[in-house]
Amino acid sequence: MQQDIQVTIVGSSNVDITALMARLPGPGETVLADSYQLSPGGKGANQALAAQLAGAATEFIGAVGNDSHAGIALGQLEDAGVKLDRVARTEQPTGVAIIQVDAAAENSIAVVSGANSTVTGEAVKVAGRIEGIVVLQGEIPASGIKAAMDAATERIVLNLAPVIELDREYLLKANPLVVNEHEAEAVLQQLNPHPARRFDGKYERLAGMLVEEGIASVVITLGANGCLVADRFPEENGGVQVRSLPAVKVKAVDTTGAGDAFTGAVAARLANGDDLVQAAEFAGKFAALTVQALGAQASYPRSLQNL
Repeated sequence: MQQDIQVTIVGSSNVDITALMARLPGPGETVLADSYQLSPGGKGANQALAAQLAGAATEFIGAVGNDSHAGIALGQLEDAGVKLDRVARTEQPTGVAIIQVDAAAENSIAVVSGANSTVTGEAVKVAGRIEGIVVLQGEIPASGIKAAMDAATERIVLNLAPVIELDREYLLKANPLVVNEHEAEAVLQQLNPHPARRFDGKYERLAGMLVEEGIASVVITLGANGCLVADRFPEENGGVQVRSLPAVKVKAVDTTGAGDAFTGAVAARLANGDDLVQAAEFAGKFAALTVQALGAQASYPRSLQNL
């Protein structure tokens, strides 16, 4: 596959501690788990691996601790050929995500940021030039996100998950903004706490409203219902176009990391010259393969033959 533009992910790297159980516990409840496993994760690292496996030359910029978890966190990225020269080693421990997965493949996640909290604006500036398509998430400080955006020379893929406060001027740098339906609503609230009209549960309208606020393009992921792609269109045709892409129907075993796989694959396909709809269609297929196996990075396809 031709590799035209590099993908650079600035973001988080964790070790996932995943407990498998029949059902998720309620507040104050203890549920016995069937098993647990340690595996690499973190939204930034997940997206970096996905971008590399989806066909783009990829670099990951982030931070890990000087501890035994660091090797686990970076191991699969290194094996896949992701460039790791600018991953800092810090006195903070490597980030950890504590994940619970039930029999229906639903999950709950608690994240301890650790070294990821050191990926600040100053740290990103010290890292130097950021090349290619830049991918960012909400698991590093806002100052790090803004510094990476300021240094970017190509388009910026912003997966604002979790949603953190960003100045309007930085939200509008996203092209695309990749979010799920709940995150999309939170971003709209940041951009305009009192919109002139409501989306009333119609996510096509929500996607359009985000573009109307000034974001060049938006992808809203809807899980088993596929995704929406919205971008600007000539004013005589309404100013915004929103397209619905169906999901690939599969039996999900574990959805952990599927959204990251989608975002990384979108960036990879944009780097290889696809338009946003083509990139999202490919990413949907890529992500569908990941939910059929346990884990985040371990579930990502090592071959594109089935895509």
